[in-house]
Amino acid sequence: MIIEVNGRPFDADPRPGQCLRTYLREQGWFGVKKGCDAGDCGACTVHVDGEPVHSCLYPAFRARGRSVTTVEGLASSDGELHPVQRGFLDAQGFQCGFCTAGLLMTTAALDEEQLADLPRALKGSLCRCTGYRAVEDAIRGVRHTEVPAAGEAVGRNLPAPAGPQVVTGTARYTFDLDVPGLLHMKLLRSPHAHARITAIDTAAALRVPGVHAVLTHHDAPERHFSTARHEHPTDDPDDTRVLDDTVRHIGQRVAAVVADSEAAAEEGCRAVEVAYEVLPAVLDPEEAMRPGAPVVHAKDAATARISRPHDNVVGEVHGEAGDIAAGFAEADEIYEETFRTQRVQHAALETHGAVAWIDEDGRLTVRTSSQTPFLTRRALCALYDLPLDRVRVVAGRVGGGFGGKQEMLVEDIVALAVLRLSRPVKLEYTRAEQFYGATTRHPFTVHVKVGARRDGTLTAFQLRAVSNTGAYGNHGPAVMFHACDESLAVYRCPNKKADGYAVYTHTVPAGAFRGYGLGQVVFATESALDELARRLGMDPLEFKARNIIGPGEPMIGTGGEEEDLHIASYGLDQCLAVIRAARAEPAEPGPDGWLVGEGAALAMIATGPPGGHIADVRAALLPDGTFDLAVGTAEFGNGTTTVHRQIAAGELATTVERITVRQSDTDVVRHDTGAFASTGVVVAGKATLRASRALAAVLLDFAAAHLRVARADCRLVDEAVAYGPGGGSRVPLKELYAAARAVGADLAADGRFGGTPRSVAFNAHWFRVAVDPGTGEMRILRSVHTADAGKVVNPMQCRGQVEGGVAQALGATLFEDVRVDGRGAVDTAAFRRYRLPQYADIPRTEVHFTRTADAIGPLGAKSMSESPFIPVAPAFANALRAATGLRFTDLPLTRDRVWLALDAAGTRAAEGR
Repeated sequence: MIIEVNGRPFDADPRPGQCLRTYLREQGWFGVKKGCDAGDCGACTVHVDGEPVHSCLYPAFRARGRSVTTVEGLASSDGELHPVQRGFLDAQGFQCGFCTAGLLMTTAALDEEQLADLPRALKGSLCRCTGYRAVEDAIRGVRHTEVPAAGEAVGRNLPAPAGPQVVTGTARYTFDLDVPGLLHMKLLRSPHAHARITAIDTAAALRVPGVHAVLTHHDAPERHFSTARHEHPTDDPDDTRVLDDTVRHIGQRVAAVVADSEAAAEEGCRAVEVAYEVLPAVLDPEEAMRPGAPVVHAKDAATARISRPHDNVVGEVHGEAGDIAAGFAEADEIYEETFRTQRVQHAALETHGAVAWIDEDGRLTVRTSSQTPFLTRRALCALYDLPLDRVRVVAGRVGGGFGGKQEMLVEDIVALAVLRLSRPVKLEYTRAEQFYGATTRHPFTVHVKVGARRDGTLTAFQLRAVSNTGAYGNHGPAVMFHACDESLAVYRCPNKKADGYAVYTHTVPAGAFRGYGLGQVVFATESALDELARRLGMDPLEFKARNIIGPGEPMIGTGGEEEDLHIASYGLDQCLAVIRAARAEPAEPGPDGWLVGEGAALAMIATGPPGGHIADVRAALLPDGTFDLAVGTAEFGNGTTTVHRQIAAGELATTVERITVRQSDTDVVRHDTGAFASTGVVVAGKATLRASRALAAVLLDFAAAHLRVARADCRLVDEAVAYGPGGGSRVPLKELYAAARAVGADLAADGRFGGTPRSVAFNAHWFRVAVDPGTGEMRILRSVHTADAGKVVNPMQCRGQVEGGVAQALGATLFEDVRVDGRGAVDTAAFRRYRLPQYADIPRTEVHFTRTADAIGPLGAKSMSESPFIPVAPAFANALRAATGLRFTDLPLTRDRVWLALDAAGTRAAEGR
């Protein structure tokens, strides 16, 4: 029986038990995405006889004799986009775009009644990037995109260059390609939190039909490394092996089975026989630091770069400015409390994965969902003793990152298999594996003690922070330093002290996550300052305004003032002014009987990591008079591709349509540290600016020599160089290219930026919330975010980054929680057990940008991908405090937790009467 897909008949029979999603992808319809494996995210939505279905749950055999439409078939036969596709383009209702195909297919099937109730209509569709407001605008027909004239791209709402491909399902993500002879890998994972492998028998697995290899620790290099990726590998501890004979958390990989199919590989995993010596485990970081606790990594501290291995402390921060004891002695009021934040999953809709092969030149080629292709290449070369020119790493369009893909979690084991078998090999994590086999946000316990005089002047500010870095120390020390440093540095206080400990436990590893530790510690500091202000009888916002640093003031954190970190533009005063204005406006009342309150929080973040972050860019004129821009940074919804084209178009006096960007490929430029630490605009963008300016100079120099006119009489215009009196004469750029080629000249230029000096960005958030004291239900009545992003290159796109950051932060504030049971196992390893924000959960946040221009960033721009996340949780907690009179110190602020606290407070009040 034939299955008709997008008007074409397919007579390939589905395999027994095959779902429609995998069937469609095997037929080449890559617009159908895998996001959850369980019908929870909607990324795989297609139409069967006009009805939307989640194809991951729909048995493929049921499609026999039916008509199936995927996103590739949504447009008309003559290529005219469906109105829904056009709407998503006009509003740019996407960022990474991985969920977009499913959203389009869901929306295209809605009737008028359903369109009137989007919270219900979209309850089966998840988006991790946008915050849903851009999706709503797309559905409602709101247009945001612009088409400016040549040379006028900067500051305008230019659409993403990949937009047409995203809405038609032709954008190619990591696995959206057909690789002949592909083998599939599956991983056998540990059932124990801590154990030594005493024996491993692969014979039965190798007898499974279709199995080609079973890799164990006997096949892996002895070399230790870190899965974290930084420009300087010494920033992270060397505590990881590709496959180890000791397992340190439930879910750690034990063996890799490579087979003709995923089913055969899974059967091979079940057939591997492993004998374990189970060892004592420790799950709590405070317990892990106590004498006699099980040691997670008994390694040499110096060679592994672990601070105190036998105390399970991978990294620590200790710093003091002034005299903290004297500071508290002169305080009129002191507040002291302990705050706790939970594990959070990045939940990028595209899971971790890689496919690798040996190319026609004999090079190991790895296509991966990574934020750091160049650093991953360097790590693979070091691990397998390969020269750099024998390894190529490519990141296609990446389906979300949020820091989780600043790791090498899959590429190392895939490369091992390819080098062993000389066959293409693919490994794609399931959604469950993302929870127990990838990384999470670091859980933090932060004890804050803060003192002030009666007039509101801070006298002492002290932190003790402990993070649970899990079984491996990737990012642990750096996250702790960053978390403590900028959370203290934003406030003026003569006496500061911080002690921070990143601690190993036998639990799922933590890693880089949006905000890089600041979200956890700022929750504590901003909550504590709010409470201190109340005890002083002061307005919390004005109390903070009195103590924030100003332009030109030193930023003193945990280790004194950092030499390369500057306030190169200052917009924090403008941020607070926006919030004051919002508070002064007439307020929407809450429902009858509900408690209403408002609260704010602020944050500062460095626009890049310390120690350098390198980006190389090459700009060149092409034969047809258009431009080629080669950049190393990856695109995963961060919008850097759009910004790079805007910057280059401005410098080259052209339109963005005439600039082709090649990116995320170790073949295209010399080096790029990666798209993390908010550096896509401020570092890679500055390299693009330099390359584009240099190319403009090359073009004008060559034109002047070629035309034999004065250089001062030449200027770039769209598609040409103008020269002569009044610029009345023109030579087309394609003519210049031909002339240069005739004399062997290269009309190209390079740009590089090393990531230093660095500036800072500021953000503030304000909520007005209502709480039902009878049920604990909370509603956001108003949400206002203000951002000091410097010169905003693309307001629409930057607003989307803010909205997405706020939405993700609200998830972490209200309900997201990666729970680990008493054995150390993750018991929330599915979206239906791990509550992600849905359309109905996220309010429309009012986004305001300050008017500043940074002296360091390209064209005055600053970073804005991470920082919106940081002040959201404390702002909400402060609003909740104002509404209820209760200070909540633990995240997430779930409805039941709020109700129990209100009930207990009411009981205590009743007992006291």
